[in-house]
Amino acid sequence: MRKDVRVWFSKTGTARYISHLDLNRCMSRAFHKGKLPLWYTEGFNPHVFLTFAAPLSLGFESRKEAMDIRLIEDMPYEELIEKMNAGLPHEIRAWAVTEPVRKANDIANAEYILRLETDDPAGMQAEMQRFLMEPEIVVKKHAKKGVKLVDIKPYFADMQFEPEAEELVMTVRLPAGNQGGINPMLFVEAAEKYLEKSLLVRVERTCLMDAEFREFQ
Repeated sequence: MRKDVRVWFSKTGTARYISHLDLNRCMSRAFHKGKLPLWYTEGFNPHVFLTFAAPLSLGFESRKEAMDIRLIEDMPYEELIEKMNAGLPHEIRAWAVTEPVRKANDIANAEYILRLETDDPAGMQAEMQRFLMEPEIVVKKHAKKGVKLVDIKPYFADMQFEPEAEELVMTVRLPAGNQGGINPMLFVEAAEKYLEKSLLVRVERTCLMDAEFREFQ
């Protein structure tokens, strides 16, 4: 018996600084500690079957990340979550298990919330909107074939702003997934150069979506 399941988890607080490689190791240790009935690859160096949907960038938070594992025995999902959390750091929490609906290759977009710390949220919003009125916002983007210049203005044209107490909340949907994506920090770094000052921004990825902006499940 083999059954693929999708584990949903959050990665917040200081856990946002855990790299994807270390997150993989962290999950593997939790599986081992909980003695979960998982399928392992065959061969000289067997390892647990574990795949993540669009790995989260270092420094980003998320309350809805997904990874797929393969069970070789039936197990109540509530028990699986409990045993996983017993072996995970406090700021990484499994909170649901479902059967996969979509494939990771279907991911084409993601939604992000950028929280910019400021004592003048309304004034900062005006500055950001003025920045977005520039003819173009050209940045250096690292790709598999090297560094290239990209105009990211079209990707941020529909960004939503909401001034709150001591911060400006910015929400934006950007390309993501295996076909390449746009990191929201590219906009922040470009804004720093335009405004000639450093910006303190925390980024949270709120959900993953397909090409039609349907939520990944």
